[in-house]
Amino acid sequence: MKREKPITNEVYHIYNRGVDKRNVFMNDKDRCRFVHDLFEFNDINPAPQYLEVRLPNIKRPTRKLLVEIMVFCLMPNHFHLLLRQKRERGISEFMRKLGTGYTNYFNQRYQRSGVLFQGKFKIIHINDERHFAHLPYYIHCNPLDLSTPEWRTQKINNLKEAINFLETYRWSSHLDYLGKHNFPSVTNREVLLESFGNEKKYAESIKDWLKEMSLETVRELILE
Repeated sequence: MKREKPITNEVYHIYNRGVDKRNVFMNDKDRCRFVHDLFEFNDINPAPQYLEVRLPNIKRPTRKLLVEIMVFCLMPNHFHLLLRQKRERGISEFMRKLGTGYTNYFNQRYQRSGVLFQGKFKIIHINDERHFAHLPYYIHCNPLDLSTPEWRTQKINNLKEAINFLETYRWSSHLDYLGKHNFPSVTNREVLLESFGNEKKYAESIKDWLKEMSLETVRELILE
């Protein structure tokens, strides 16, 4: 089947995982590097030859964005992104730079060679308001697989503990949507926060979503 060509100003769910389902983030240094790469490679201009990781408030003049990074989440062996394409071939170019750059870093650090990710990234066009309303919550709740895997079957015994775990997990955009600056330079949150209302309403709505959610609403968008 022919791969869909991303349309400028449209939103897409992007997913990829390690080859053979291997871990692609071994520790916080790797995760920090990938988050930094999300920022650094989101530019039509080439990234500096030697990247210096500067988090959480990254500054760089005169960037010309390829995409808007609306939501992200890193898991041990995969990642999720919600992107809006800003210019022709923006998503393809951004993902090429991100995949190549992080793989080069990882292979050099761990003295390995070859591909790191499982083929070409998966992509789904988000063009239904219902899906757009549910998918950010789903992406941000992925870390519960590490602490409360039963969340996927609506069997959370302690909702407070689940919410607290999400608020201690740094490697997503969830904390920034709560108004707790974690990696504020990486994401553009204006559109979704306008939909949620504000940071406080987002915090309330993700709790409600976990109580009432059914993954059937986003099943065809999950990509895993």
